[in-house]
Parts: sequence; C-alpha cells; structure tokens
Amino acid sequence: MQRYDLIEKYIDKRGHGVEIGPSHNPIAPKRAGFKVDIIDHTDRSGLLEKYKEHGVNLDNIEEVDFIWSGEKYSEITGRSRYYDWVIASHVIEHVPDFISFINGCHEILNGRGVLILAVPDSTRCFDYFRQITSISGIIDAHISGNKIHTVGTAVDHVLNVCTMDGNITWNTMSNGEFRFMHSMSDAKSHFEQAAEGVTYLDYHAWCFTPHSFRILIEDLYNLGLICVREVTFIPTDGFEFFIVLGGKGEGPKQSRLQMMKKMKREIAQEKTVIKQLYFSLLRLRNRFVRRA
Repeated sequence: MQRYDLIEKYIDKRGHGVEIGPSHNPIAPKRAGFKVDIIDHTDRSGLLEKYKEHGVNLDNIEEVDFIWSGEKYSEITGRSRYYDWVIASHVIEHVPDFISFINGCHEILNGRGVLILAVPDSTRCFDYFRQITSISGIIDAHISGNKIHTVGTAVDHVLNVCTMDGNITWNTMSNGEFRFMHSMSDAKSHFEQAAEGVTYLDYHAWCFTPHSFRILIEDLYNLGLICVREVTFIPTDGFEFFIVLGGKGEGPKQSRLQMMKKMKREIAQEKTVIKQLYFSLLRLRNRFVRRA
C-alpha cells in the first residue's frame, strides 16, 4: 500500500498529471477521478492483446492518450512545464537513456511538480545475480544518446535473470531454489538480434538497491546532469522501493559516504539472508531424505 500512500500525500486530484506505462496496473486511474494522461507504447486494444493470456484484470487497462515512439514527452503531449505530477512505476529500469528519461519528465512538470518512481529492488527480484548499475554506464548511455539497449545489456539480462522458487520477485520471508530463466542458446539468440541494432528489444538495463539509486540521483544532480533531487524516499516494501523527485527537492540529507555504506549493507545483508534460507531448506530436505 506504500504506493497509494504516496498518491494521497503528493497528488492533488484537482491537479493534472501523467502516468507513463501503467499497462494493466495504473496507480492513479481515470476511473478513480484522477485527471491523468496516459502514455504507453501502444493503444488500449494493443495492451488488451498483449496481456490477454497473463491472468491480469484487463478492465484495469486505461485508454491511452499518447502513444510513445521515442519522442520527448513535451513533444508528444504538446505541453511543457504544465503537469503537477508524473508517475512511472517499474519504467526507469527499462529505459536505454536514464538521464534523458528523468529530464524528459522534468520538462513537462511545472515548478511544483513531482516525479514519483516505483523501482524494483534488485536484491528481491530476477536481477539478483546481476551487478548493481554504476554511474559510468548511466553517463555513457546518455553521451551516446542510446535509443535502444546495447548488445551487452541484452546478453547480461538474458544470461543472469533468475527465479527463486519459481518466482521472479520475492521478499525477506521467501526461500527456495534459484534457477536461471534462460539458456546459453537464448543468450546467443538475443546477442544476434541486439547486434542488428534495428528494433527496440525490452530488457532491464539498470539494476539498483534503494541506496544505490539515491546516490545515483544525488550524484547526477550535483554533476548538473539532471535538475531534480530527492523529495522523499520510502525503503523497499516487498520487492520495490519508492522515491519522489522534484525541482524543489532538498536531497537525501545524508552524506554520500553514509549512503554508500548503506548500499553495501543492503547487498551484503540480502545475500546473507537468502544464503541462510537456502541452506536451512537444504538441511531440512536432507533430513527427510535420510528418514526415507
């Protein structure tokens, strides 16, 4: 419910906002009275077709106001410095150019506007075995003007995404066996497709822990690469964390070193918890085997 608490605190229904890529799970739906424009990669009929076999509530899919095909949000909406809020849930980890995405959202926000992000915690989802994103990759992708994902991103994603106990997300109480989701043959196939560099293929380009993300945002702001700072932050709830950004944000109010230490603890603690759970399950299984 953390996401809906954020809505109540930071969104005034009298204001006008944008939700980017809500697909079948909008946070601020029109039917609930929000004055919201929907941006997605296809229209409602296309989304209905995409999700018809996914076991989701298709009635939640909203009419799409703007179909995005790579242009700036200010261009597609025809508005600049206008909206009171922008919501993007589980979007930012997919974008080829992180910095341009943030700046594009800021460009359509008015002076009081906020950008609300829900972000998967890579220690609680299928990105578990992948490396945490560094600022170097973020900056290089921006300087290169990436519109599609790199070949390296494609291979890294396909080789290393995993499940735990058959699930692609989990929480601290979860336990079970890890399995990779794809084969080396799959990785080769994606390598070849991505190397053609013609069409957009969807991957998680970036992997974060809560504090790696907070550090990244503050570093990009202080480098002059983005114009928004942290307004508020909510730690991981289940498998996702939340951050609100805005032009009037004051930042995390912690030193960079403090946040870096917290990031290292997030990684170490999660791996320790998962390891302990895994070996406890293994010992339990072996005990039953011996009794049999």
